[in-house]
Amino acid sequence: MGKIALWAAAALGLGVMAGAARAADSWNLPGEEVSRFDAKAVDVMCVLTGDCPADCGGGRRVMGLLRDSGELVLATKNAGPFTGTAHDLAPFCGQTVTADGLFTINYGVKTFALQFVRPQGGEWRGANAFIREWAAARNLTTKDDKAKQWFRNDEMIGALIEEQGKLRLKDKGITP
Repeated sequence: MGKIALWAAAALGLGVMAGAARAADSWNLPGEEVSRFDAKAVDVMCVLTGDCPADCGGGRRVMGLLRDSGELVLATKNAGPFTGTAHDLAPFCGQTVTADGLFTINYGVKTFALQFVRPQGGEWRGANAFIREWAAARNLTTKDDKAKQWFRNDEMIGALIEEQGKLRLKDKGITP
């Protein structure tokens, strides 16, 4: 009985340690590939055109990850619903981070879904900064149902739907 308890404790300890290291979860995407790599957080438009506002646009520009090899990784999705990576990567503008997530190819375009990010020498963070910031601005927690479905509860989205209709066809006399 003592050996079984020892093996169980060892297995539990390994499971806890593995969880602390963070690892991307499968989303069952076509051709998905779990990946972890170091890269510099960059403003994609800056890299491509030389138009480089301060702080990578302060969360208003598309962010990417520039590897030492020169490869620009399009980090188009984070762990939140209908949100990108700008709020997760902009705080690290120009800094090297460790990114953990999923590569996928859709219609020949390879993109990266960021699930976790860690600044050099720092702690892992879940890639859901937009949801955290949206909820905090409304005195909610990320566990609140309104925050989980922020896109149904956002004031700006509601105003646009009221003005233009769900399909932006209201001014054409078409309503769903």
